[in-house]
Amino acid sequence: MSCPICAKATEKAYRPFCSKRCADIDLAKWMGGNYAVPSQDPEDVERAIDELERQLSNPRH
Repeated sequence: MSCPICAKATEKAYRPFCSKRCADIDLAKWMGGNYAVPSQDPEDVERAIDELERQLSNPRH
């Protein structure tokens, strides 16, 4: 099995990653919103639209 971040061989202690560094990179991607789990729930769609509208009405400078 290879690490999904850098493609090196995995280490048992960090599987499916090769190191703590790659595990932390993956965690940061989840926390930063780079990964998402698809949903068919209409409430999720409504929340996403509301959040986008809030972001568009209050742009960061």
